[in-house]
Amino acid sequence: MASPIHHVFDPITYWVSQDPTRVALRFEDESWTWQQLSDRVRRNAAAQSALGLAPGDRVAFLDKNHPASLETTLACAVAGTVNAVLNYRLAPSELAYVINDSRAELLILGAEFVDVIDTIKPNLDHVRTIIVLGGEADEYEAWLGKAPPRETAHPTHPEDCFLQLYTSGTTGHPKGAMLTHRSVGAHSIAASAAFGFARDSVNMVAMPLFHVGGTSWALAAMSQGAETVLVREVVPAMVLDQIIRQSVTHAFFVPAVIRFFLQVPGVSARDFRSLRCLGYGGSPMPEALLREAMSTFDVDFYQVYGMTEASGVFCVLGPQHHRDSARPERLRAAGQPIEGVEVRVVDPALGDEVPVGEVGEFQIRGPQVTAGYWQRESDTAASFDGEWFKTGDAGRRDPDGFYYVEDRVKDVIISGGENIYPAEVERVVSEYPDVAEVAVIGVPDDKWGEVVRAVVVAKSGADIDEDKLLDFCAAHLAGYKRPRTIDIVPSLPRNATGKILKRDLRAPHWAGRSRSV
Repeated sequence: MASPIHHVFDPITYWVSQDPTRVALRFEDESWTWQQLSDRVRRNAAAQSALGLAPGDRVAFLDKNHPASLETTLACAVAGTVNAVLNYRLAPSELAYVINDSRAELLILGAEFVDVIDTIKPNLDHVRTIIVLGGEADEYEAWLGKAPPRETAHPTHPEDCFLQLYTSGTTGHPKGAMLTHRSVGAHSIAASAAFGFARDSVNMVAMPLFHVGGTSWALAAMSQGAETVLVREVVPAMVLDQIIRQSVTHAFFVPAVIRFFLQVPGVSARDFRSLRCLGYGGSPMPEALLREAMSTFDVDFYQVYGMTEASGVFCVLGPQHHRDSARPERLRAAGQPIEGVEVRVVDPALGDEVPVGEVGEFQIRGPQVTAGYWQRESDTAASFDGEWFKTGDAGRRDPDGFYYVEDRVKDVIISGGENIYPAEVERVVSEYPDVAEVAVIGVPDDKWGEVVRAVVVAKSGADIDEDKLLDFCAAHLAGYKRPRTIDIVPSLPRNATGKILKRDLRAPHWAGRSRSV
């Protein structure tokens, strides 16, 4: 299906008309055809209306990966409501905040999380109905069964939101990015072309559905009639078995999962020839890890650079650039924009585009971009420069149109007037043999304003020699970029989505000062 998608349920309707008995979705030991999936989605939409939900109302969904999440997202598109898919890793108080912020009236709740919600139920301001999904107390199937399938979809506008995903909230509270029929439809078409999704594809969805790497990855493949294999949670050896057993052609993982794959005994002897696309992204992939993965998996690698506010991916580094021996530096690139997306590099202080090769903030525009943040007009306004969305990522463009991410704009270290992007230093430190993880921060210095400090976690059984690590950095980094000190810690602080909390690492060093950069 290559035509523009004006309503995200249209591809489901199309594939029902083309091949209703073909398998659309698999989960554990169950499968559903396009006709069966369509029927369940339309029943969900009708059941929402029976509860009194009106177009624009929010539905919250809390569970690990489950087909009901995708059913509810599509059902909200049919009913005109909005699915706020919640991060199940959040602490109870954080969940209460997000549920209240979404103003959800209906909560579909995985049985595994009933006890969590019970602790915060008195604090939920808008939830009128809770439907338990799965387990012995399952209510979801009966709820669907009582509702006749809705025959026609709500007449939505392309700008109508149907999916609300919350940003990680590394500073302040999480914000609900509003994804629309226009934004997700455009992403589905562009991503399908970039990754080669087709009717005969078998697409594994293993990343959480509360991320675009889960839901948008699934919807893109579905738009082309591909079969979707949904994984509840990643158990490395089991996922690798499943790729082989079900002849998976497309899959996307974060680098940490790929690292786990490489630790599975006998992984290099397995036959992964069915894979046409092994995508990775969501966090930086250390070059040493990537090279090890490429030598282990003789398949096509795709680096994925995207964000929630772009409805998913907006830059891709394709397989031809991963194995280009003439341009090995390309492995460090985020790739090139996919169809329909424009990227520019801007001086964040002046708002002017910077010359090729210079570092600035990436800004993007195109039909994939979010409509804004739910109930946050000021945050929405601050995130846009006209039609351009400010990604908050710092990087550069090379003469051939490849984009390189250097860091988050807010994490830049300014030492003696020189900008230092921690990601560049982290890449070097991560190549030291005994380092498992690293985070680079700026700490105060009376002479230079701030200097570089590396916080590292050693590999299991390794003993890091600080002097040798500093010498290693001196051999690979300009003088002003080198860490002045090394801090060896047992683990790095992270938020619920796994992002390193650099503010927590910086806080002790900047305590009592009037400024923190």
